[in-house]
Amino acid sequence: MRMKRREFLTRSIAGAGGLLLGSHLAPGATPKNGMYNPYELVRLGSTKIKVSRVGLGTGMRGGGRQSNHTRMGHEKFDALARGCYERGIRLFDVADLYGTQPFLAEALKELPRKDYAISTKIWWRPGGIPEKERDPADVLIERFLKELNTDYIDLVLLHCVESEKWPTELSGYMNTLAKLKKKGLIRAHGLSCHSLEALQSCVGESWVDSVHARINPFAVKMDVRQVEDVPKVAAVLKALRKEGKAVIGMKILGEGTFRDSDEKRDKSIKYALESGCMDAMVVGFEKINEIDDFAARVRRVPLKADASMAQARQSVRVA
Repeated sequence: MRMKRREFLTRSIAGAGGLLLGSHLAPGATPKNGMYNPYELVRLGSTKIKVSRVGLGTGMRGGGRQSNHTRMGHEKFDALARGCYERGIRLFDVADLYGTQPFLAEALKELPRKDYAISTKIWWRPGGIPEKERDPADVLIERFLKELNTDYIDLVLLHCVESEKWPTELSGYMNTLAKLKKKGLIRAHGLSCHSLEALQSCVGESWVDSVHARINPFAVKMDVRQVEDVPKVAAVLKALRKEGKAVIGMKILGEGTFRDSDEKRDKSIKYALESGCMDAMVVGFEKINEIDDFAARVRRVPLKADASMAQARQSVRVA
């Protein structure tokens, strides 16, 4: 007999996840073989939010409340999101700009909400979405909660921030998001940065809980254009982490630019894991085999001694 969807998901959640890809490591577990686990649970900075090391990004070629993920349709997106969850992914990155919030809600509606984290973004800039006017943050979050079919959102970001003066220019959004955090409607707030100057302004800014930052060793789709300048971004991200702020890396594979290069994919993944720049990363997987390929490459990277000790300390703090 054909297994019903709910029954299939229940069985998958209960015991299947760790046996995928020939691995006997359960999702969220600390690796014992000296290699990184893509699905190990890590804490985002000083927040209480725990996510998988690798998350699903849903904004490939995003804009106008569309992306490659919405264009694939609900059936394929459902299969992709559930495939991510079944493998151990516990971080799902969406945005109003991408139009992926209702897609994610539909795909994960039968799964325990406490078992995964949602990151979403407010599009405050001109253009990009159909409306000419921009609603205040409290109105937007009320809509986001409905679209995501949830009582709270783990992380809300101000999307695509470029100005170094953003603490002044976006203070209205910041103040409202801080109030919503106190009410428990969101758990953390921050920025998705698209310039080195905006990123630098996050250092020392107490409002910032978390930052999405573009980072890879080839300076592709990043805030800098020269490989020689990548260390400048890395230095800022390390400074943010030292302050207890979370960093989630994006454009790890150069927005798909490295799809056809094994060497560049391996080098980018190794850099993301060993650089000390980020807590977690989101990747715009569009197919199940892309998830499995990425995970396999992560598992081939040796866990550095200092990283292993840091994870042990973090496990004690989070437990």
